[in-house]
Amino acid sequence: MSHSTSPDVIRAIERVDPDLVAQAAAYPSSILADVAGRRGALSSRIAPLAPTMRLAGPALTVEVRPGDNLMIHAAMAIAKPGDVLVIDGKGDESSALMGEIMVSQCMAVGIAGVVIYGAVRDTEAIRELGFPMYAIGANPNGPTKLVPGRINWPVSLGGTAVQPGDLVVADADGVVVVEKDKVPAVLAEAGKKLDYEAKRLADIRGGGALRPAWLDGALRQAGVLAEGETL
Repeated sequence: MSHSTSPDVIRAIERVDPDLVAQAAAYPSSILADVAGRRGALSSRIAPLAPTMRLAGPALTVEVRPGDNLMIHAAMAIAKPGDVLVIDGKGDESSALMGEIMVSQCMAVGIAGVVIYGAVRDTEAIRELGFPMYAIGANPNGPTKLVPGRINWPVSLGGTAVQPGDLVVADADGVVVVEKDKVPAVLAEAGKKLDYEAKRLADIRGGGALRPAWLDGALRQAGVLAEGETL
């Protein structure tokens, strides 16, 4: 088998541990974004084709030129099962970069999902397949396959940086990316945050504390309430 020697195609990357991916998949994207410092969430323009779609996995990053999907085909050829293709399509919506045929290939390879800062097509078919696809829109125009790009280099999707191998988690709320070195600490905090929110919801629904305990203190610190004053 031949191997690419192009500096623009990096085949070997360090991926987030599969056990950590499995743990992260149990958390909502909102919980992970909160405990990651409210950073790493991608633009709300990047949305699932169906609200039931979910994905979690390490990022295999792809940079393409607007309207050209040559490097997506190359990335699919070297992807590992469980990878999430994270594609910087430059926010272009003039043509679709992926459709049913490519998604079917992704499924056969075992790719966990696609996050694309660009447009796709065959959206009804992709919904029926149930493959997790996050994009900024749909367009029936097909792409070209002519222009070089890069694989497994840092990319930016709507202003958020993604490194190869980073953790990607997505659900109905959108996509969040966690730097791979920070995943263990983020997951530890995610468990605490989820427990806190479950207790808070139980209190509210049970007619207990109907406002958060921190509210008065935060209002005093912001200068809305005087010291010793309460709502």
